[in-house]
Amino acid sequence: MNPHTAFIALGSNLEAPVTQIHQALVKLGKMPKTKLTARSSLYRSVPVGNINQPQFINAVAKLETKLAPRELLRSLLDIELRHGRRREYPNAPRTLDLDLLLYDDLIYHEHGLTIPHPRMHQRAFVLLPLHEIAPDSVVPGIGSVAELLAACSGQDVQRLVED
Repeated sequence: MNPHTAFIALGSNLEAPVTQIHQALVKLGKMPKTKLTARSSLYRSVPVGNINQPQFINAVAKLETKLAPRELLRSLLDIELRHGRRREYPNAPRTLDLDLLLYDDLIYHEHGLTIPHPRMHQRAFVLLPLHEIAPDSVVPGIGSVAELLAACSGQDVQRLVED
């Protein structure tokens, strides 16, 4: 079986967010039947929805995986839990958020899992790091990442300079 290409968005705004993202990237690469093949720079973004919270650190990872979408989602949720993720209310601050953005060119909707991620095309903090590592990528049924990113040009997202 050939591996599938999946893109994962990472976000954190609690308990040393940069460290949370770095640790999660390591864990993504250690998931069964999965290889981390690319990772974006880190980006700082303002919160969406509940704006009364710290800014977020975001990134996107590219995986080659033999996990089915549901198995992949379960692994992502397990990593979130191991990082202390609690879901107290929508758009709450979080130690770690891992979203399955794209899985090959699959368009899929079932309770608890929608691919492509339903709001990714509206969020520069997802599109900018995705464009960095996969500039020719397309959000199935919606459009090219480059075009979608241009439509989000007014959103405040800044690339972090790391040592």
